[in-house]
Amino acid sequence: MRRLSIGVRLTLWYLAIFAFAQLVFGTGMWFVLRHHLYGLIDDGLVGQVEDLRNFMAAQKKNATIAKLQEEINETYALEHSGDYLEMYSENGDLLYRSSFLKDHPVKLTSVTANRTVFTDVRIDDRPFRFTFQMLQTNGHTYSATMGVPTKEVVETLDLFRAYLLMFAPLLFLAAAGGGYWLSRRALSPVDDLLRGARLISGANLNNRLPKLDTRDELQRLSDTLNEMLERIESAFLRITQFTADASHELRTPVSLIRTEAELALRRSRGEAEYRESLRHILLEAERTTALIEQLLSLARADSGRETLLMQPVDLRETIRNVVDGWRQMATIRNLQFSASVAAPDLFVLGDETALRRLGDILLDNAFKYTPSPGTVHLSLEHKGDSAVIAVEDSGVGVAEEEQDKIFERFYRIDKSRSRAQGGAGLGLAIAQWIVLQHRGSIAVVSRPGSGAVFRVKLPRVAAPVQNSGVL
Repeated sequence: MRRLSIGVRLTLWYLAIFAFAQLVFGTGMWFVLRHHLYGLIDDGLVGQVEDLRNFMAAQKKNATIAKLQEEINETYALEHSGDYLEMYSENGDLLYRSSFLKDHPVKLTSVTANRTVFTDVRIDDRPFRFTFQMLQTNGHTYSATMGVPTKEVVETLDLFRAYLLMFAPLLFLAAAGGGYWLSRRALSPVDDLLRGARLISGANLNNRLPKLDTRDELQRLSDTLNEMLERIESAFLRITQFTADASHELRTPVSLIRTEAELALRRSRGEAEYRESLRHILLEAERTTALIEQLLSLARADSGRETLLMQPVDLRETIRNVVDGWRQMATIRNLQFSASVAAPDLFVLGDETALRRLGDILLDNAFKYTPSPGTVHLSLEHKGDSAVIAVEDSGVGVAEEEQDKIFERFYRIDKSRSRAQGGAGLGLAIAQWIVLQHRGSIAVVSRPGSGAVFRVKLPRVAAPVQNSGVL
């Protein structure tokens, strides 16, 4: 079964609440009016009973029943208040009964001395309201029944109820129309967002949802969705660029391997020529393997599956091991390589393997772009709460406008030399990821032709407590 739309559901909820409120309001007003009208009648009855009490108090204390009957009949037989009056003495003797009550007797209700009772009765389909009360005067107790017709009150209440029942459906219909119009007006921005969202696909992620100016939750929703689209577009562009760059980088070595193999198989060759061809193929295969490893590292980093084992690491010892591994490479490339490492107890919270890789990337980048005979210097020192690794070279340098780009994937400054040197433009991107995972920062200071200084700052930690092993 298809579910109702939000607009229809809002309208139905609005109508249900409105109908309930209308019912409560109408019922409440009817009871308030009834209470007010009957309050006026009761006040009138109480006043008439009080007049009767005063009349009886004015009689002689030793007056006989006959005398009282005579006085009451003479006074109340001609008055309107006596039309619905019935009165008894404390001995049960009838003192007065109006002609109307003689023809239409009303059953008395037993009452106590200090209590006033009001009762509604219908006589010949005519509504009346009676009060039953005990009167104590001159040492005697009398019971009195006093009543008034309530036809006008009943008619007023019936007319008020009829108006309520007549206008309630009209108000309900008006509320239904108004509620539906309000819900459609309130949800019209949602329709605009839906239409805009249906037009956005992978081919036009630069499009955005309509910017609302409602200054409410819907505006915040549209702004949040547009911010999300910006992040999605940025991630999509990075993936697209990464895929294109990776395909381009992989296509070149595969083409070289294929070309080398085709040339070797085109005609018979000697053992030396075959060995040279295989050497070229092996070299390109090794470069391709290194590139694939870098791509896999970045892919795992992007997906959050590249995890690092964080523990206190002696950065001084780690950097020394990195330096020792690059001394032979400096000799081969005819470069002057030196290092200055800080005093012991320089610990950081990190992954030792990743920190080694960081040092290798920085030195590889310095060696790659420093022509012979140049100089490369690595230093490790502590500044405040940070451990600072600096790699300084006398190479080609980096232009100022390119210094923010060298940490981007596949970006290479000297594109004509990168293939010969085995670079794919991924090393510094991986280095930046490693630094960020260690909650550090990496920056470069350089000028073209004056070399470059790559500086990494990592937060220091206290040296771990050594277990002496003494029991």
